Amino acid sequence: MSDIKELLIDQTIALIKESDGKPESITARAIAQRSGVALGLINYHFGSKDNLLAECSNKIITDLLCSMKPELMNAEDDGLSDRERLTGYAKQTFEFLFANRAIVKMSILSDFRSYRADSNSALTQKGFQMALRGNIPDKSKRLISFSLASSMQAAFLAAEESKKITGYDLNTGKGRSSFIEDTVNMLMGDIV
Repeated sequence: MSDIKELLIDQTIALIKESDGKPESITARAIAQRSGVALGLINYHFGSKDNLLAECSNKIITDLLCSMKPELMNAEDDGLSDRERLTGYAKQTFEFLFANRAIVKMSILSDFRSYRADSNSALTQKGFQMALRGNIPDKSKRLISFSLASSMQAAFLAAEESKKITGYDLNTGKGRSSFIEDTVNMLMGDIV
């Protein structure tokens, strides 16, 4: 990666963190000025300010996700069922989404525009698959993980209307917890 591209990413991340949860208020001019480069270099390196913001939000999310060290993931023999473990992973992830709303929204929408195997959405699904250690076929693990992550993302994006749409008030910890428990139970059905 070029020094200018890295500089633009670093300075944009700093601006995002300073934006008080409103990264949409960041202008290309502010990014260029803070980076000490010509405005046209944003388009040259990223195609648009929105692409730069999306790349930065994905980097922030990836760094945050990598720093999460859930107790559940570290124990080989944690004594939990797959359902309990997956519920724990999903609850922690859902709380993370709501604690980092602006950045996460940018990341999810960016993933939807250009879904890749290394996107934050796909990495989240792989994390959920790690919770499923029992005798479940790989195809089922992938489908459960994909469905859970997709349900969580859709519910997160609709959070303001969640009570009307899902019947759960996702703006409360209790509502989020119930949503995850019920969704995991529904997805796992009769799987032990």
